[in-house]
Amino acid sequence: MTSAPITLSDAAAKRLAALSAAEGHPVMLRVAVEGGGCSGFQYRMDLVDEAQADDTRIENAGQAAVVDEMSLVMLKGSEIDFIDELAGAEFKIRNPNARTSCGCGVSFSI
Repeated sequence: MTSAPITLSDAAAKRLAALSAAEGHPVMLRVAVEGGGCSGFQYRMDLVDEAQADDTRIENAGQAAVVDEMSLVMLKGSEIDFIDELAGAEFKIRNPNARTSCGCGVSFSI
């Protein structure tokens, strides 16, 4: 696992720390890009206990997200953030490679 040209925001790290505390053990956010969605690709995010051998690990303040090799290409330069607003709270990807995205921000095209 190597460092990535992707960043994990302070807000995302803080949320992962809270989730780890609630689970009683460290958890990581797995971020992947899959085909599908209304714009061609979509983000998939899951909490995981361990990384795969070919994952890239992104860290901030002792917290981590992991990204698989294939997804890394489409996420280069992105920031993984956590947004907590009146409408809801969620992890959000700020991807400079996305040319268009759907209204909900989950699906995008490159």
